[in-house]
Amino acid sequence: MPTSTLIGEYAGLPVAEFDVTRLPASAAELPAYVKPLRGTGGPLPPAAGHAWRLRAEYDQAEYTEVWEAFLDTVDTTEVTALIIGYWGISADDVPHPAPMLAEAADRFPNLRALFLGEVLQEEDEISWIEHEDITSLITAFPALERLDVRGSEGLGFDPITSTALRTLRLESGGLPRGIVESVAASELPALEHLDLWLGVEHYGGDTTVADLAPFLDGARFPALRRLGLEDSPAADEIAAAVASAPVVARLESLSLALGALSDDGAAALLSGQPLTHLRELDLHHHFISEPMMERVRAALPGVAVNLDDPYSPDVWDDAEDRFVAVSE
Repeated sequence: MPTSTLIGEYAGLPVAEFDVTRLPASAAELPAYVKPLRGTGGPLPPAAGHAWRLRAEYDQAEYTEVWEAFLDTVDTTEVTALIIGYWGISADDVPHPAPMLAEAADRFPNLRALFLGEVLQEEDEISWIEHEDITSLITAFPALERLDVRGSEGLGFDPITSTALRTLRLESGGLPRGIVESVAASELPALEHLDLWLGVEHYGGDTTVADLAPFLDGARFPALRRLGLEDSPAADEIAAAVASAPVVARLESLSLALGALSDDGAAALLSGQPLTHLRELDLHHHFISEPMMERVRAALPGVAVNLDDPYSPDVWDDAEDRFVAVSE
């Protein structure tokens, strides 16, 4: 599962875990809330050159304590990439991290990449990750070049304007139409990479293929080179729309992975416009037969085609029984 392990690299940087038990025991000036948590695990790595992960642990500090300790012990002016992990989401009295980060924006002048909600499946199912409107967070960092968000329950943001944002990834078990519409209405002239995990209706995924038209007609995001329309039970219908979509001609990477793509969708892709210009085509987690997989590979000899994680169409021959990779 894509949400079952912590990433080791983000925004081209190795991940450094901010572990409060590793704070130096000799630092007498540390705030009082840190002192009971610190240990002898060795010094923290340099602030620069790492993507910093902050997360709460069930048996350690609350997220607010981790956050305050991070601000007080790491030179945040050198931090360029930040990963916000589990923050005690299921507890009613735990604040969302977005306002805390927005309030401290002046302490992160070089932040360029943010992953909000790197929550593991064992901590909370993706459909249980509760967000809030994060428009103020996005606008607080006008130089942000990459934004990844996991979870969509309660998530909201108004259409945004950014000349810096190059990568936008929304991981969800059910992406609401309103979020998709806000993305489509945003002014993002530098956007090169867009990933949308569309998910299922039961978890709020009411986005239709028609709602994807602004991303497919090629006019909205002129710099777009990598497009992912993933985790969708309607992968066949999306494939049919992609087959004639003007945006495809300028893409380097296309992903319809994690969904319920079958032979019908694969055939639609092959019968549409040429895809031989692509560097990669990601279809992993699919319901395509072996003969059709061979047809896809043969038709795209110079393309890195990912057909991993196949599910036999002989077993899952009913379209209603096919499933996406990430829903709850």
